[in-house]
Amino acid sequence: MKKNLISILILALMVVNVVLTAIMMFSVTGTAKKTNALVSNIASVLNIELSETEEEGEEGVSIADSEAVDIGDTLTIPLKRGDDGKDHFYLVDVTLYMNKKHEDYETYKETVTSSISLFKSIIIEVISSHTLEEAQSNPEQMRNEILSRIQTEYSSTFIYKVTFSNIMYQ
Repeated sequence: MKKNLISILILALMVVNVVLTAIMMFSVTGTAKKTNALVSNIASVLNIELSETEEEGEEGVSIADSEAVDIGDTLTIPLKRGDDGKDHFYLVDVTLYMNKKHEDYETYKETVTSSISLFKSIIIEVISSHTLEEAQSNPEQMRNEILSRIQTEYSSTFIYKVTFSNIMYQ
């Protein structure tokens, strides 16, 4: 008799479990649909922003159509003093990338190698205007500022990318 009573108790608990699971599924489904719609809206907004920035820049340049120009030796650049009041330095190797298929490439390609000192002064000016914390947290901003200044100097976008390598902070 005890075995039958335990079996009936287990069966009743299973039925209660199924009922509670069904109730939970119906209550969670509505919230999941709303969350899914919200995530879809956010993703569509981000996709729109990303496609706009890709149209503005020339990030789609293939490696075969690129020419890299190294700025030279590692640059040691003093950074602006931060909250700690100490002097800090930014050690970096900088490379510029030119688009060989750009209409201004033939015009300016010879002047790029003779303008290394101009590029160095722009790089030093931009990087030295940032604190250590800014340089560590957002090197992309510094690269974009350098690129913008170089493109303004040439009044052209044939130089489309600036990269940093061997970065060290002191």
